[in-house]
Amino acid sequence: MLWKRVVVALLVFFSVVASACYCPAAQKVEIPVSAAISLKEAFVEIASLYEKQTRIRARFNFGGSGLLQKQIEMGAPVDVFASAGEKQMDDLQSQGLIVPETRRDFAGNALVLIVPVHPKIALKSFADLAQPEIGRVAIGSPNAVPAGQYAEEALRNLKLWDALQPRLVLAENVRQVLDYVTRGEVDAGIVYASDRAEVHGQAAIAAQAPKGSHSPIRYPIAVVKQAGKGESKGKESQRFIELVLSGTGQAILEKYGFLGS
Repeated sequence: MLWKRVVVALLVFFSVVASACYCPAAQKVEIPVSAAISLKEAFVEIASLYEKQTRIRARFNFGGSGLLQKQIEMGAPVDVFASAGEKQMDDLQSQGLIVPETRRDFAGNALVLIVPVHPKIALKSFADLAQPEIGRVAIGSPNAVPAGQYAEEALRNLKLWDALQPRLVLAENVRQVLDYVTRGEVDAGIVYASDRAEVHGQAAIAAQAPKGSHSPIRYPIAVVKQAGKGESKGKESQRFIELVLSGTGQAILEKYGFLGS
């Protein structure tokens, strides 16, 4: 019958139109960012602002800078790397794994000695670590963690390294050092000032490393080279770095205890 043919024709027509008009939701663009774990809170806030400005999401991988370096060397999909130490970035640059012209120092930090909120032994300086009553002291592993490298440098310059070495507990990153201290598993730990132990009431800062006892702590950031990465992705990565370097980004870093670069 005619009306049946009309109905079928209309159904086919609307089906074709619907197919032509159907567009799956565009996948949200994102850039993978590997960053030192000490940057976590500050970078999460910066990324929120970045997403509002660009509609691009920063997908983070936080960890010890040495571990992140190894992941990049093994081909991990990373667009931006932010390290807590220059050595890790230098190593990647020497291998041609970053875009050199995008590399910038964006923050500094200080090294501090922390103790549990209710310490067994009162400490007022790094020199107090030499007391025989001091048991275990946690630092980041110097082989992989910039904070551990700075800690070793400071302890050596203060003539404390040899005496303390048998009592050192080596951690994967500064946040693990903080955990050891807050749980009372060690008598003291060495972390960055930006880890904000006192602010969170988790531990107490006993002292800051004496001036000149270690190299300046600088945080570099750069775009990572990836095979087949398009120009637009590089531009999106560069925009994230520019936000970190901007006055707004620097104010956020300062809020979380970082020093100017």
